[in-house]
Amino acid sequence: MLSTKGQVLERLLKGEFICRTTDEEGWRFLKNPANREQVDDYLSQLNRTVAMVGGSTDSDVFFCGYRQLDDEERKVIAQQFRDTCNALAPLAEWLVLVQEAGAQDAPLTEGTPVRLNELQTIIEDTPAFREQLARISHYRLFNSNSNGVDGQLKQVFKRLCDLGYLTRPNPDKQIYLATGKLDHLYEVIRFIDETESLDLEARAETASQSNLL
Repeated sequence: MLSTKGQVLERLLKGEFICRTTDEEGWRFLKNPANREQVDDYLSQLNRTVAMVGGSTDSDVFFCGYRQLDDEERKVIAQQFRDTCNALAPLAEWLVLVQEAGAQDAPLTEGTPVRLNELQTIIEDTPAFREQLARISHYRLFNSNSNGVDGQLKQVFKRLCDLGYLTRPNPDKQIYLATGKLDHLYEVIRFIDETESLDLEARAETASQSNLL
């Protein structure tokens, strides 16, 4: 059985994001500077480093970034950045829908619950929301074939869990939690907004050096 350190390293090298919501034990392990240094020392042998996004003590999100960029690393991060950019429109539209349907003042952040049944009821009762969901669910990212709100929502939520933006702590309940990967997405969106005049590869390289990829 892997130690906590081993589990953290495994998750980071798989490209996963470690936050309080998805892995509290691993998150607490990395919050300790001495532990984080041990993990970073190991990753350095693989040209990797522990990167972090966060605005407060409880909202830090840890992931694996590159230390130095050579041609091969540039190709990898350019593709990662391209994939993220291609997913931005459907993800942003879904976030807006959830915020508007829930009459929330702020977008989803790590740890925020989303109750699928409540959201479904609101969408079914509001024609404008039904139209929004239909458009969002048929994006390639979600790829829903359903014409009904129930099927569309379930497919969208399934894909968001597969992609790591949501987690479902209890499989018997339709309650989902936003993960720290959403906080990372907001950082990428802000970065793109600030560097919209740069070409894709330049943005990707700068983002990686800023520990966003």
